[in-house]
Amino acid sequence: MKNTYFNLIDQSFYFPQEGFDLRDDFLTFHGVSLKYLIEKHGTPFRFIYLPKIGDQIKKARNLFNRAIKKHKYRGRYYFCYCTKCNHFYHVINEAMKHDVNIETSSAYDIDLILHLYEDKKINTDRIIVHNGYKTDEYLENIFKLQEVGFTNSIIVLDSVKELDRIIQTHPGKKIKIGLRMAINEQAQSAYYTSRLGIPPTELMNFFRSKIKDNPDFELRMLHFFVDSGIKDTLYYWGEFQKALELYIELKKESKSLNSFNLGGGFPIRNHLGFEYDYEFMINEIIGNIKDSCTKEEIDEPDIYTEFGKYTVGEAGAIIFKVLEQKPQNDTEAWYIINNSLMNTIPDAWSIHEKFILLPLNKWNNEYQRVNIGGISCDHSDYYNSEDMNQEILLPKYSDNDKEPLYLGFFHTGAYQDSISGYGGIKHCLIPSPKHVIIDRDEKGNFTHTVYREEQSAQEMFKILGYNK
Repeated sequence: MKNTYFNLIDQSFYFPQEGFDLRDDFLTFHGVSLKYLIEKHGTPFRFIYLPKIGDQIKKARNLFNRAIKKHKYRGRYYFCYCTKCNHFYHVINEAMKHDVNIETSSAYDIDLILHLYEDKKINTDRIIVHNGYKTDEYLENIFKLQEVGFTNSIIVLDSVKELDRIIQTHPGKKIKIGLRMAINEQAQSAYYTSRLGIPPTELMNFFRSKIKDNPDFELRMLHFFVDSGIKDTLYYWGEFQKALELYIELKKESKSLNSFNLGGGFPIRNHLGFEYDYEFMINEIIGNIKDSCTKEEIDEPDIYTEFGKYTVGEAGAIIFKVLEQKPQNDTEAWYIINNSLMNTIPDAWSIHEKFILLPLNKWNNEYQRVNIGGISCDHSDYYNSEDMNQEILLPKYSDNDKEPLYLGFFHTGAYQDSISGYGGIKHCLIPSPKHVIIDRDEKGNFTHTVYREEQSAQEMFKILGYNK
């Protein structure tokens, strides 16, 4: 019996599965022919599949609203998109079509919102949640946004000192604020308490002394964020319960407080065996808040989530061609791809993030254990393990094959462009690959447009000061 790559996948996972299938022995992504895209655009290229963004937003909204109905919960659910995950206009414009609210994290995020407003892509009714450290420029831009008419702009205080800076720069006008609770990090972290937010032991005293009787401020939101994500673990539920208890304590002394912000954190699929019960987690969250508020005889809060990676992560992918196979010893083989992994998926190098890695063709070939290497000169420019397995298995191929082996890293739509510095200078001057936008028209047919060609030498030289 021939041990083909298809047999390996078919025996290990449910396949086909959402987003992935084979057509004429070539991988498709949400029904889009990757073979066609390769023939049209060559490699390497990255793409964003816009319809997936709306699918994720609708999925979260539906699950939260069903849980609210099930538990007869009296608060509302608000979906916020975190712009920092992917700032591209076509991405945020797609999210805006689904009436999402926005979470910001820096001064330039406000310029982005004002640009969307001038372009009539967003109106002043939209809720804007301002997180992150508030520099003077960030505060100045937030106030500029409020002066334009964004009355649902909420400044989430990350430290007690931020309130003083707000008073100094914009005194005498009532401002909606939120308080961010600092969480305890997991045991394996390099530090115990997050640098973000105000320690819960200080937060109540801060509220009572600086906010409670101050007519210039209206407390609207308690915010907490667990970096490891919303997961069914003792650690997550412990931090969740502390935040919920703090909300109840604050609510008993603040009539204006009406919102509980869960932050971000829904995981995305990073391997074919991914399992996560979104419906269970959402029901547990809504049920716990409902029960606690009923017990304490307070109104149930509106629920906010700030989903960035969940919104756009599964919409992105990067396609490479294998240039060469290098058997460096009796047991290790290297597949060298036609770009740099450090440059295109920096999370894999910096925080050992895993993505769905699949061959696009040669699924009927036998497979072998391999390492993936980029073309930079850096020792760290490699990828050699998946989330479920500490090895990578890919189809074998012959150097005499007419068709090269193509590989795809999928669900790379969040953070990779911003962290790698899209359009800037890359390690070894290896260019940013071509960027393709994929959408579907009114009849359901997929369309593709080139957002940007592969970065040229002249573009990089201009940044470096060679072309003046």
